[in-house]
Amino acid sequence: MAKLPVEKMRELERRFGEIEARMSAGPAADVYVKLASEYSELEPVVKKIRDYEKAVSEAADLEALLADKSTDKDMRDLAEMELPDVEVRIGELEKDMQVLLLPKDAADEKSAILEIRAGTGGSEAALFAGDLFRMYERFASTKGWKVEVLSASEGEAGGYKEIIATISGRGVFSKLKFESGVHRVQRVPETEASGRIHTSAATVAVLPEAEDIDIEIRPEDIRIDTMRASGAGGQHVNTTDSAVRITHLPTGLIVTSSEKSQHQNRAKAMQVLRSRLYDIERQKVDSERSADRKSQVGSGDRSERIRTYNFPQGRVTDHRINLTLYKLDRMIEGEIDELVDALIADYQAGQLAQLGEQL
Repeated sequence: MAKLPVEKMRELERRFGEIEARMSAGPAADVYVKLASEYSELEPVVKKIRDYEKAVSEAADLEALLADKSTDKDMRDLAEMELPDVEVRIGELEKDMQVLLLPKDAADEKSAILEIRAGTGGSEAALFAGDLFRMYERFASTKGWKVEVLSASEGEAGGYKEIIATISGRGVFSKLKFESGVHRVQRVPETEASGRIHTSAATVAVLPEAEDIDIEIRPEDIRIDTMRASGAGGQHVNTTDSAVRITHLPTGLIVTSSEKSQHQNRAKAMQVLRSRLYDIERQKVDSERSADRKSQVGSGDRSERIRTYNFPQGRVTDHRINLTLYKLDRMIEGEIDELVDALIADYQAGQLAQLGEQL
């Protein structure tokens, strides 16, 4: 087992005490909000550190009793009985601490932008893209996160050719970042008279929502075009030039938004553009950092087939960690915690293995 970084633990405890003191001194509201955010991040880590230190101290006291020849028999028997339990507790706390003290992804606490695009499979792929969006929407609601659709292009038979939404809340990206990739579905379409199973796919991209501080977009690097909104219905279409298309000239990225308000469209399109540029920067740093070694689930390759949803067999298989769950009906309703947690655990195990190699 990798050795715990004692110096880092001491520094976290010191910082936690400093934050507590500053919060109790009654700082300005904006400062208090920042301190409270850092406090809530550090609190579970520091609690675990203190539990660990208490257990280590307890073990030392019991070992001292056993080493002392003057300890009477009853006390010695009690110490011999209690010491193994304390040692087990120390081992469990060490494992928990190693995970808590792993290097943090700076984007983990951010909200996210979810992009789903229908792939091969025509109308069936668009329906599947709709199923995936509802799955993430329901999962988000169980976490108390807010979902807002930024743009959507509906399929002819339902579902979506493409849908982009923000999922706002604390730690959204940390939970959903391993959902990026190609999702494949196998099922019998309602229009299939012969009962033949069709295979279709949709691509999911989860981007950390970027703020101005994360990425700077220079005015001279973008071109903004307005155009007439297009869509079904007709009564509001072609009445105003409300749709906005932003082109980022250095990268060639194009983002569009076509709601009724031109002002809102510009803000939403900039929000997506900023997050895509931030994601490109992150991908570049990640690929440089892990050129010699790729995590099984953390490669970020959007063209990789990551998961299969087989409706006739009621199963979902994640190919990166070889996990198959026979509860597709519940998962498509948003109950994906087990899968999300397994992906995070696998990633953390890879990080711990890397850390062990470095020590």
